[in-house]
Amino acid sequence: MNDVQQAINSDDIPLTDELVVSYLQDNPEFFNRNNSLMTGLRLNDEQRGTVSLVERQQQQLRQKVYGLEDEITQLMSVANHNEQLFVLYSDLYLRLLDCQSAEELLDCLHQATTELLSLSSFKLWLVSGNNTEVAHHSLSTNDCAGVMQNRLTNDEYYFGRLQESEQTLIFSKPCLGSVVLIKLTHDEQAVGFLAIGSEDAHHFDPRMDTLLLNQFKRLVAKLLHQQLSM
Repeated sequence: MNDVQQAINSDDIPLTDELVVSYLQDNPEFFNRNNSLMTGLRLNDEQRGTVSLVERQQQQLRQKVYGLEDEITQLMSVANHNEQLFVLYSDLYLRLLDCQSAEELLDCLHQATTELLSLSSFKLWLVSGNNTEVAHHSLSTNDCAGVMQNRLTNDEYYFGRLQESEQTLIFSKPCLGSVVLIKLTHDEQAVGFLAIGSEDAHHFDPRMDTLLLNQFKRLVAKLLHQQLSM
């Protein structure tokens, strides 16, 4: 006789839920020996009054199936969204490779960000020393070296909210919502950073996957370096 059975048989130890659970776990054949309990035992149910143990099991299984169906639906939705993003990025890469100037490159990036991805703003800030003779509305002309140092010294990306002073430096105005800052480097030298804003405060989240962004930033940095060096 094990400790649980001794406790149950003892008059000195009160019977508790834990003891019953332990006993049933140690004796899985209990319901085989007491099969009538499966249908005869009545359990309270808020919606159906009283139900048998079998009916309660069936109800829980149905709820589990419904939960799994919801998870599958969500996974399919995410997979479809990721597929659309992959196609968009693939088309964008081809367009970027065909660009003949830095201005054309920025036109392409701005359109992809604000039109195809429906995000609110796009800016590029270049580190001092790069060719800044390029004139484009997407260039941030303020001194954002402090922003880059604070946000991107040890990281390739920054996701989330910015201070109002940082927003004004980058976008020349307060930018409600969330942003992603993407550090651009070529041959281990900093080129600058991209700043993309969304009106949704939760759109850019630190938990976001960066697989596609890793490829994107490497290509943009390389093409920018080439165009700015011409």
